[in-house]
Amino acid sequence: EDYQKKIRESVQKLIDNLTSQNRRRNEKISSQMQSYKIKYPMETSEIDARIEAANEYRKILNDLVEQDLPRHEERFKRLLREGTIQDIALFWSKLEKERIEITGKIETINKSLREIEYNRGSYITLIPDRAMDSEILKFQEDLRLCMSETLNEDGDVYTETKFHQVKNLIDRFEGRQGLTDLDQKWTAKVTDVRNWFVFSASERWKENNSEREFYSDSSGKSGGQKEKLAYTILAAALAYQFSLVKDGLFNRSFRFVMIDEAFGRGSDESARYGLELFKKLELQLLIVTPLQKIHIIEDYVKSVHFVYQEKDNRSLVGHMTIDKYKTKKKEWEIPIQ
Repeated sequence: EDYQKKIRESVQKLIDNLTSQNRRRNEKISSQMQSYKIKYPMETSEIDARIEAANEYRKILNDLVEQDLPRHEERFKRLLREGTIQDIALFWSKLEKERIEITGKIETINKSLREIEYNRGSYITLIPDRAMDSEILKFQEDLRLCMSETLNEDGDVYTETKFHQVKNLIDRFEGRQGLTDLDQKWTAKVTDVRNWFVFSASERWKENNSEREFYSDSSGKSGGQKEKLAYTILAAALAYQFSLVKDGLFNRSFRFVMIDEAFGRGSDESARYGLELFKKLELQLLIVTPLQKIHIIEDYVKSVHFVYQEKDNRSLVGHMTIDKYKTKKKEWEIPIQ
């Protein structure tokens, strides 16, 4: 009787263990079925995530095998490698080329700035720093991840993870459902390489290149200082645009510049500073300006055109040389200031 009891207990224990193992296996299989259903809802809309539906999942597996999925997987990896990844690399290369071009242009403009006296004995140089905008930094990192060759456990570079990295990026370029406007703004921002930079300016002594003063968006400079700095950089940019650094200031090139609403809000001092710079560069200027600034500009132009309105609301343009204007100024009682 004791022997029978021990046999019974041993068999029951074995049954309990097997039952427990089967229950855990069933739970694991059901969990995997549920994950598959979540991932492929259309293919499994009529299938339950229960062990009784195992034959339905076997049928899906057999169909995939019969359709030669491994061969298509290899083809997919090849297309991902030879097509999409290469396109991403070319895209990154284009952005990098633009970044290098910008830094090269800044170097050239700095050569022009070196020849312009900002204050007595000093000059301005532009400093392009990397923008620390979170969206731009994340975009740059995502691009690098798409091109990185990180091996998985099987030694495979082009994994499903790599596919999703590329897909997530392309989805944002195309505009995700319900987020099209947001994604368009994001794309315009992160792919405009000019946004990759934050520019500041350093005023330096010509004698030893040591810094005299630093200018940035956050620096609390006066309006006059900012205007003067803006005119200095504009003059240097024009020198670059017309190749004056390479060909020399006094070549016979056509260098026409039109400035609209010129000097309207700036100080007289900064306006004169800007005009002196443009004169030094021998630019051909067409200046559109309100009358209150003409007393400054008249020493830098050869002729003037007045736009005025008749009583019948017709707009007319009057032309005269600057010498004739100065002769007529008192007759018209135009105030000098």
